[in-house]
Amino acid sequence: MPADRAELSSLQSSLAQLEERVTGLAEAAQRDRDEKMAGDLFAVERSLVAARRRLERMLGAR
Repeated sequence: MPADRAELSSLQSSLAQLEERVTGLAEAAQRDRDEKMAGDLFAVERSLVAARRRLERMLGAR
């Protein structure tokens, strides 16, 4: 359905924006030598990347 595709595309965009924000926070934590925070944030970033890529595959298959 077109509405589903639009919703998935919107979610993909939102995830990309969250990735950027989380990456920025992770890099700042790394610069501040807060390795625990940086590591946790980079793990969150990896999860967001995986979710966004899965949505991309779903959109490509439709």
